[in-house]
Parts: sequence; structure tokens; C-alpha cells
Amino acid sequence: MTGTGIRLSRLSKSFRSPEGPVHAVRAIDVSIERGEAVALLGPNGAGKSTTIDMLLGLQPPDSGDVSLFGHTPREAVHRGLVGAMLQTGSLIQYLSVRELLKMMASVYPSPLGVEAVLSQTGLEAIAARRTQKLSGGETQRVRFALALLSDPDLLVLDEPTVAMDVEARHEFWNSMRAFAARGKTVVFATHYLEEADQNADRVVLMAHGRVVADGPPTEIKARVGSRTIRATLPDADPGELAALAGVARAERRGEAVVLSCADSDQAIRALLERYPAARDIEIAGAGLEDAFLALTADPDTDTDADAPPPALAP
Repeated sequence: MTGTGIRLSRLSKSFRSPEGPVHAVRAIDVSIERGEAVALLGPNGAGKSTTIDMLLGLQPPDSGDVSLFGHTPREAVHRGLVGAMLQTGSLIQYLSVRELLKMMASVYPSPLGVEAVLSQTGLEAIAARRTQKLSGGETQRVRFALALLSDPDLLVLDEPTVAMDVEARHEFWNSMRAFAARGKTVVFATHYLEEADQNADRVVLMAHGRVVADGPPTEIKARVGSRTIRATLPDADPGELAALAGVARAERRGEAVVLSCADSDQAIRALLERYPAARDIEIAGAGLEDAFLALTADPDTDTDADAPPPALAP
């Protein structure tokens, strides 16, 4: 095996705009080991796509370095070590799906078999269909198949399940996990936070061009520390519920109420004392969405593109 993994070292990128410089990525340091599945998350404008572009060699960094298994991005791509599925670009028209895959496989020194890729991505049924006749979800699956053709060591996916229905998304992630199970490395960006929670070994959370959290999804969620109580309670007033000890916020959803708690132990005791008829009670820890909102909420006050990311309080 070549190199040790993926290294982004003090990576920065800025762009000019009519309003002034835009610091898209600010001196980030990220290391990814072989075999990891890493979700790159953040709100729009956080720097995810710019980071992916620099990772793939599509954008040169202003400063810092990218190393992919001991190679520059250009070298790694030339060797067929990297497969990518990006948001931009379109498929070559007037070819069948199988013809397109065969044509692209011919440029790689040791590609996977076209029929094997069709099977792995669930495209056998539409292999003879012309690319201009594909739905949005089918087009995404063909892009995934193209990314797999070189049998890459690193698979980079930018919003891979956009336009896919629920069943197609489920099949896609099954295919991705099968790929990762072979010891491959996967980096993906998504706005579907449940996908990151279910499929990532690790989450790198970005905001304002910086890394604000990096760790397993369970660790990221634990940093928020809040819990939610859900109960069936048809007649309770949300204002009275919000005033209970330990409750930070209350809202009604049909006959159910949802309490966001600063102290769930105190809140559940207060709830049952005040409303003994409460039933179907559930207590859950913070979800990845809660952590996402909490950890990316700070305003951007630093205009220095080379400033280090702020320390995250434990």
C-alpha cells in the first residue's frame, strides 16, 4: 500500500467577490486513515465543496498541502486511486449506460468489470437505456458507477443521494458500505444528516471555513448534552410545559408534546408530578441535527483566512 492516508495540512482558500474577499476555507487540518468512512458536514457556505475541490486537485489551495496516500491529488487521480461523484457535470448523451461505463473503463489500467459495477450499483435493469432518458435518481446512480470503475482507494461523494427516492437512497448506502468493507476510504458531504449518522465512522463538521468538531457521530451528539422528552398529552398548554423545572423549550405536535430539556431527570419528575396522565413517554439524547445546529450557530467574526480554528469546549 502507498502512503498512510489523507492529510489536509493548514489548508486555506479565499475568493474575491464584489463585497470583498470570501474566506472559504481557513487553515484546516484533517487526517483520514485508510478504511474510514467520513462525513463532511456543514451549512451552505461552510467550505465543504471547496475543501472537496482542493482534495481532488480541482482547485489549488492558497496555502497548505493535500496528500492522498503519499501523492499529490493530481498524481493520485492519474494513478486511478481516486473516484469522485460530484454535484456538477452531466453524462455524455446518446450512449447507453453500459456503453458509457465501457468507454470510461477503457481509460483505467485495472478497472472493475463493467457487469460487476452494474450489479453493485443496481443498474442492470437500465443498462441499455440512453443516458438522456434517465431520471434524476438514475443519473446519480450512474455517476456512482462511474466513480467505482477504477476500483479507487478513495471514493469522494458530494451530495450523492440528491434526487434519489427513499428506496434508491437505501440501495445506494448498501452499495457504499459494501465498497467500504473492502478497506476502502470514503469521504462524503451530505445535507441528509441521518445519512451521516447511520453511515459515517466519523463526522467532520465545518462552519465559516473552519473545522468546529471532529469525531464519531456519538461523540459529536454528546457534546450538545441536551435531551428531548416526547409524550402523549392532548390538553397540556405548551407555555405551562415550558415553565416546568428542567425544560428549556416546549412545542405541540398533534396530541404529542416535545420538551427540549436542560436537565431531563428534573424535567421528567416535574412532568409526571404536574401531568400524571402523560403516556407514551420517550426520552432521547440529542440527535445529529441538534448538534449540527448548536455547533455551527456561532457568527463569523474572524476575517483572517489563516487564523486557526477555535478550540471546541468539551
